[in-house]
Amino acid sequence: MKKVAILGPRNAGLIDAPDPKPVKDWALVKVHSTPMCTEYGMFLGGRPAQYMGHEAAGEVVEIAQPCRVNVGDRVVVQPQYPCGKCQLCVTGDFIHCQNGHNFDQFTGGPEGKATYAQYILKPSWLLSPIPDDVSYDYGSLAVCALGPSYEAFKKMGVRAYDNVLITGLGPVGLGAVVNARFLNARVIGVDLEPWRQTRAAQMGAEAVLDPRNEDILDQIRGLTNGIGVDYALDCSGNVNAERLCIDATRRRGKVAYVGECGAQLSIRVSPDLIRKGLTVMGSWHYNLGGAQDIMRIVQRSDLIELLISHRFPMSKIQEAFETSASKQCAKIILHPWE
Repeated sequence: MKKVAILGPRNAGLIDAPDPKPVKDWALVKVHSTPMCTEYGMFLGGRPAQYMGHEAAGEVVEIAQPCRVNVGDRVVVQPQYPCGKCQLCVTGDFIHCQNGHNFDQFTGGPEGKATYAQYILKPSWLLSPIPDDVSYDYGSLAVCALGPSYEAFKKMGVRAYDNVLITGLGPVGLGAVVNARFLNARVIGVDLEPWRQTRAAQMGAEAVLDPRNEDILDQIRGLTNGIGVDYALDCSGNVNAERLCIDATRRRGKVAYVGECGAQLSIRVSPDLIRKGLTVMGSWHYNLGGAQDIMRIVQRSDLIELLISHRFPMSKIQEAFETSASKQCAKIILHPWE
């Protein structure tokens, strides 16, 4: 099979690798659509790598034994390699599993553990069905594009007509706009990239603000009758945006974080949590029980095509990475067989 490799700083290409083989109740999936995520950071850094990607949609082409999928099934490939047996896994919160498989030991080799490739191996219970009327490209959005914000909004209890602040309007943040508008919530977006600001407005964000404006907090309060938003979601992983979410949310409101961040956020327990009464939470991926709900959003939302800005043959991975690194994009989809 062909797969993507980082060959050096800002240099990517395709290399050959052995086709993986299914074992036990794991299935072999022929990847048709691979959404790009944060891997552009590896591209910019240039450290050699050849196992990249954690989201995909494709077709089951081989199984080793009877399992939860059949050859020919069209599926969403859920991320990671959890154990499937612990309490978190069996209740659907597999993303938090602490007992994940050692892929190389379990399968007998390293091939098949990444989605920037023509084939991937997955436990059959992590392959969610794609309806016949949903394309592979659209089905692949049911991982990082829509998943983090879907779960965060569900945990916070976002409803129609609520004011929702979304900071960071990259692919995940734009997916959050899709989810919020599907709920008929009112969206205030924040991002410094003009391309992303424009796309969020096209998706129905009522206001899109530049975080460099010194009066941004006053602007948000001015849009919410002076009290602040009901809910805030950070998709940027930027400490200043994380803090804005706390400051811009009304008393007794809720804040969720889905953007990864290595820096330290200052939360003041008394004014932020006790006296303001905020609920603050982190959210990573959705409970597996929400897979059908997310697919309904894919089927019914009229904003889904706007969530995809580019499609590239995997043979043009260099151009795809350059586009992803430019941040002038929404979700980018790779087609591994082109």
